[in-house]
Amino acid sequence: MPKHKSTEPTANILLIDDEIAIRKTLGEILSFEGYKIQEAVDGEEGLRMFSEQKFDLVLCDIKMPKIDGIEFLERAVAAHPDVPIVMISGHGNIETAVEAVKKGAYDFISKPPDLNRLLITVRNALDKGSLVVETKVLRRKVSKVQEIVGESEPIQKIKNTIDKVAPTEARILVTGENGVGKELVARWVHEKSNRCNSPLVEVNCAAIPTELIESELFGHEKGSFTSAIKQRIGKFEQANGGTLFLDEIGDMSLSAQAKVLRALQEGKITRVGADKDISVDVRVIAATNKDLLQEVEEKNFRLDLYHRLSVILIHVPSLNERRDDVPLLVDQFLSDICNDYGTAKKDIEKEAINRLKEYNWTGNIRELRNVVERLVILSGKKITADDVSSYVNIA
Repeated sequence: MPKHKSTEPTANILLIDDEIAIRKTLGEILSFEGYKIQEAVDGEEGLRMFSEQKFDLVLCDIKMPKIDGIEFLERAVAAHPDVPIVMISGHGNIETAVEAVKKGAYDFISKPPDLNRLLITVRNALDKGSLVVETKVLRRKVSKVQEIVGESEPIQKIKNTIDKVAPTEARILVTGENGVGKELVARWVHEKSNRCNSPLVEVNCAAIPTELIESELFGHEKGSFTSAIKQRIGKFEQANGGTLFLDEIGDMSLSAQAKVLRALQEGKITRVGADKDISVDVRVIAATNKDLLQEVEEKNFRLDLYHRLSVILIHVPSLNERRDDVPLLVDQFLSDICNDYGTAKKDIEKEAINRLKEYNWTGNIRELRNVVERLVILSGKKITADDVSSYVNIA
C-alpha cells in the first residue's frame, strides 16, 4: 500500500492501549503513513493527555486497567465531541461494538486489526473530523459571531466557562458594565450549545417601554388593548427550541418578572389578552449592568427570579481591568474596520498602543472600537502616538 500523503498540519493521533506490542505495531504503521503518534499506557493516562492537548483522532483499547475504554469514550465525548474515537479490542463482539458506537465512537475494530481496514478507518475518521470543524467555522462566518478577543486571565476563565456550560441547559446570568461584551458571551454560549441550529432571539429590556414589555415577551391577541390591531407572537415563542437573551433584565417591570418566572418554572406562557397556555422550550440567558441583589433589597427585582436566572454567573470585566488585552483588541479592530472600508490594514506604532493602554476606558470595548475607527479614518498611512493624542483626547 502506498504511503499516505497527509496534508499539513500533520494529524495528531492519540493511541491508548495497555499492550506494548500493539502500541509499537500500530505506532510504527501510522508513523510511516505520516501521522504524529502519541501513546498512553492506560485510560487514565490517555484521559489526562486528551484533556491537556489537541488531538485529531483517538485509537483506544477497550479492556484496560484503571479506566477502561468505554469510560474513556464517555468522558472524552463529553469534553470534545468533535474528536473522532475509534475503539480497538481483542474482546470484541457485536454487543460491545454497538455499545461503543451508541456512546459516540466513530467505529470499532477487532484485534488483530486488518491493516488496510485500519488505515481506511483512520483516514475516513480524520476526514469526518475535519469536515465537522470546517462546518462549524463556516457557520460562524455566516452568522458573523465575533471571537472573544483576549488572553488575560479573566477572559480565559470566561472562555473556559462557556465551553463547560454551553452544552448544558443551565440558565446563565452575565454581569458587567455597559460595552464590555455581555451580548458576545451570550452569542457564544448559544453557538456552542446543542441549540445552535435553532434561533437566538435577543430582547433589550431597557429599550422597551414598561407597558409594552409583556407584549414583546409573550405576545398578544388581537384587540387585547387599544393598539393591538392583530395577533403578535412574542419573543418566547419565537425562541422556542432555541435561546432567549434578555439583555438589561434589571430594567424589567415587576409584573413582567412574575410572568418570566412562571415561564421558567413551568415552561408555559400566556399571550396578553388570552386564556390559553402555550408550552415553550427556551433556554434563557440574561444580562445586566446592575447589582441585582441590590435591586432585590430595593424591591425592584424578585429574589426568586434572580435565583432562577443565576444558575451560572459569568462576570465580564471592564477593559480597565484587562489592559493587557488592548493590543489584541486594537489589532482585531484594525483588521475588521479596514476590511469593511476595503483598504489595506493600517500599521500602528508601539507607542500609540501604549498610550491606548493608558486611557480610561469608561465605555469599554465599544468605546475602544469607536476610537480605532476614528484613528483609521483620520490618521495617515501609519497610526502614530501623536494621532492617539490628537484624536482620543488622552490627558
